[in-house]
Amino acid sequence: MKSLLLSVLSFTLLFASCSSTPTPSPVVSETQGIGSIVRLDPTFDSLVPHDAQIEKIGGGFQFTEGPLWRPEGLLWFSDVTGNVVRSLTPDGKVQILIQNAGGQSNAPAGSYGGPNGMIADKEGAVLLCQHTNRRIVRVVQDLSMTPYLEKYEGKRFNSPNDLVYRSDGSLYFTDPPYGLLKQDDDPAKELKFNGVFRYGGGKLQLLLKDLSRPNGIAFSPDEKTLYVANSDEKRKVWMRYDVAEDGTLSDGRLFADVTSEKEGGLPDGMKVDSQGNVYATGPGGVWVFSSEGKHLGTIKPPEIPANCNWGDDGKTLYITARTSVYRIRLLVAGEKALYQ
Repeated sequence: MKSLLLSVLSFTLLFASCSSTPTPSPVVSETQGIGSIVRLDPTFDSLVPHDAQIEKIGGGFQFTEGPLWRPEGLLWFSDVTGNVVRSLTPDGKVQILIQNAGGQSNAPAGSYGGPNGMIADKEGAVLLCQHTNRRIVRVVQDLSMTPYLEKYEGKRFNSPNDLVYRSDGSLYFTDPPYGLLKQDDDPAKELKFNGVFRYGGGKLQLLLKDLSRPNGIAFSPDEKTLYVANSDEKRKVWMRYDVAEDGTLSDGRLFADVTSEKEGGLPDGMKVDSQGNVYATGPGGVWVFSSEGKHLGTIKPPEIPANCNWGDDGKTLYITARTSVYRIRLLVAGEKALYQ
């Protein structure tokens, strides 16, 4: 009887082992060039080649942000605490384009009063978010700037941060309080919320006001989904919203939550590739998600990234990370910008 019981037990354990959920593939972390790449899902290999190298192409800055590839083969980027806009060639030549690019400021050193996100418009000019001036300006070929959007219902914005166009020509942008010295508690803050806005047809609309720190913003390739990062230490999440024909948003829901992550960095700037995968700067690196929100892998430069954008042949991802700019060449093209 004892022998029979042992046989039954052995068979039961063998059956349970064979029918259980397969063991997940091990996390693969590899050092590639400068920094490292973490591979979590086989799909990631079709996006980031195994011989991909993270390259540093410029450094010695203060807080890099807002990368934008320009038709003349240059990368423009902001220095939020340095208060300048610079250009960078693919071989590392740097030039200062605009001094006091966020506005004239007497704020203490290290304050976030400079420029931030940038995007090209259909005439080839650049829309630039200014923190000190708390507005969006339009930068033309001679680098002169004129105000584009400054107020909502007569009240000044907090400090416009990031922006994206929809194919109908409407502009979507986020407005957290980072440019204000005391942020939400700053006496100069005129809006009682930190919003996400839409500007189109001469009309400015408030779309969202329930996010504590709306930051990075991006559309899915079919423009049916809008992603918004929330850069709050207490709620480090990316949200997704359905986009109606008239451009309004509905059904806000969680896309990804990294609140429990211990590495430095918050959900910040993001971009989407032509297949709908999301490249979102966050704790420790650039998190790559499928359109369903599955974490596929992470690109980890040596410094905490704040934003990213496509450049060169369209398959190169440029990453602004604290004092430097990095790049990595991928296998898939980025979602083509509307105006280049």
